Amino acid sequence: MAQAAAVAKPPAPPRRRRASATPRRLPYLLIGPAALLMLGFIAYPVISVFYYSLQEYNPTKPWRNGFAGFDNFVKIFTDDAVFWDTLTFSAKWVFVEVGLQLLFGLALALIVNQTFVGRGIGRALVFSPWAVSGVLTSAIWVLLYNSQTGVTRYLADMGIGSYGTSWLSDTSTVFSAAVVADLWRGVPFFAILILADLQSVSKDLYEAAEVDGASRLKQFWHITLPHLKDAIILSTLLRAVWEFNNVDLLYTLTGGGPAGETTTLPLYIANTSVDAHDFGYASALTTVAFVILLFCSIVYLRLSKFGGENK
Repeated sequence: MAQAAAVAKPPAPPRRRRASATPRRLPYLLIGPAALLMLGFIAYPVISVFYYSLQEYNPTKPWRNGFAGFDNFVKIFTDDAVFWDTLTFSAKWVFVEVGLQLLFGLALALIVNQTFVGRGIGRALVFSPWAVSGVLTSAIWVLLYNSQTGVTRYLADMGIGSYGTSWLSDTSTVFSAAVVADLWRGVPFFAILILADLQSVSKDLYEAAEVDGASRLKQFWHITLPHLKDAIILSTLLRAVWEFNNVDLLYTLTGGGPAGETTTLPLYIANTSVDAHDFGYASALTTVAFVILLFCSIVYLRLSKFGGENK
């Protein structure tokens, strides 16, 4: 009987081994070095900008260097007319560029989203300008706007305009010329993001709308646009920040001229630091620009209700 009881007794369950913490920490250990490097490359410049904004720092005038407190900021808001002019132009530049890029990008996305012969080639041609660097884009448009060999020369040959006309040196045409050059590169950004979001719209919604007798315009207004709401908000915000910080294209095309007509705030900061070597004042201008962008971004996201439900 004792032997039978011993045989019938179920074996004891195996003891659970304590899970090692190493596998769970391994991903963080692997990305740790890269994260520290990125933090160093990002945090140090940001902290140094805030530090130098409180300093009088000009390597060409070392005898004047030292702690300045908030003098640089006081000068910006009370004694720097160029700051207000460049800030006004920056707002105008961002509003016009982002608005037009969104409009044309949405139109292109709707076109290439349709089914037609050669759609792949069409999409590649539409998106290709976005792969071109800003400096190369500027070089292309500098050649196109050249008064001797560019577009104006061929227009003059056809009797439109006069020879030797330079759109980039005329205060009445320089803004439009710069806008067109930046549109060529910026429109594909919106087209790419909007097209990617259009791919996720269910075709059943459009079929149901057609059954109910909704026109193409109503389908666009009540189905397409609400679905694209978050994509449009995010893309316009990102592009607005990039256009505000646009330096390479305007610097190469116009250098901020003629007569400072196309000088944005970042371009003014670059000229103050690189040309005038006034790094303390340029850091203060950068800090002000950062606060302006941060404030406008928060307000825009709040007013647009990014991530909220579409009603």
